[in-house]
Amino acid sequence: MTSPDPAALNAALATVSDPEIHRPITDLGMVKSINVAEDGSVDVGIYLTTQGCPLRDRITSDVTTAVSKVPGVTGVRVDLDVMNDEQRQTLRSSLQGGRPVKTIQFAEAGSLTRVLAVASGKGGVGKSSTTVNVAVAMAQQGLNVGVVDADVYGHSLPRMFGVVHPPAVVDGMIVPPEAHGVKVVSAGMFVDGNRPIVWRGPMLHRALEQLLADVYWGDLDVLLLDLPPGTGDIAISSAQLLPTAEVVVITTPQLAAREVAERAGAVAVQTRQRVAGVIENMAGLPCPHCGEMVDVFGTGGGQAVADSLTTLIGASVPLLGSVPIDPRLREASDAGLPLVVSAPDSPAAVVLTAIARELGARTRSLVGRPLSLTPVS
Repeated sequence: MTSPDPAALNAALATVSDPEIHRPITDLGMVKSINVAEDGSVDVGIYLTTQGCPLRDRITSDVTTAVSKVPGVTGVRVDLDVMNDEQRQTLRSSLQGGRPVKTIQFAEAGSLTRVLAVASGKGGVGKSSTTVNVAVAMAQQGLNVGVVDADVYGHSLPRMFGVVHPPAVVDGMIVPPEAHGVKVVSAGMFVDGNRPIVWRGPMLHRALEQLLADVYWGDLDVLLLDLPPGTGDIAISSAQLLPTAEVVVITTPQLAAREVAERAGAVAVQTRQRVAGVIENMAGLPCPHCGEMVDVFGTGGGQAVADSLTTLIGASVPLLGSVPIDPRLREASDAGLPLVVSAPDSPAAVVLTAIARELGARTRSLVGRPLSLTPVS
């Protein structure tokens, strides 16, 4: 019997990626040992990044499957251990790419990630459900997407994404869980049950800073921030921490929602942020019997907000889309299965997918970014 080739075993382990970090376990220093017995059986020692890792069974299964395919292997046994503090610190340093620990990568001059801050003037307009579905639709279109649930008091994204386990933490660095192809992090992932978060301004700023700086995001094409309603502390902090972020305003058609949505968009003037566009939610209810659109909350509100902000800002603010009312959107959000996944052909999902394509196709502005031009002598 031919003994398994050590190089082949290492190559097989290099095909196994950590389910949360999405990099080969060989690059992450997670392979502790490889021992081959005379009968061809292989013992593989694996370091987990944290004690009680919720994905330990998946890692064990992936390692077993990969090593079993190597010629000469008669059996595989995986022994799990946990990294010590020094190993976790080394891993964090590797993932940070040499950047200072508290650096917000999206605020750096060379960042190519487009940051979209999703805002609304008032609650109840479907801001979070819109954020979730647009993010997932972008991921379906091939983009690398991350979402920050910046609504610290009213955090709801973990449920809407169907995230059931907390993020892994490596030497103080948060590894965000991934759902439907989107990396998501929320303050709600760090509290027990449905316990409320009772913080004031400075604590809110620090929480948002931590969710941005202490998270391993990897290379993202788009980062979405689900902001709390209104023009309070988090809206101001997000502009300070992410000055190149663009604002997407969510409204519903009725006059009361339009007026406060315009205020939310007007904040961008004071913070010198670009308004990427307006999304009109709850734009009519299709009659289940005849299909005629019933204007439950009126009509034209989204376009009115876009026109008002265009006049105020002095630059074109487009209406990105009008999303009709669909009870399945609420049902999908409660079930942790976004509408663009559960019912992609529904009218609401079609509009949300088109909005995602429109936002995802735009490139980040070059304003304020160095172009690395060298003068010709």
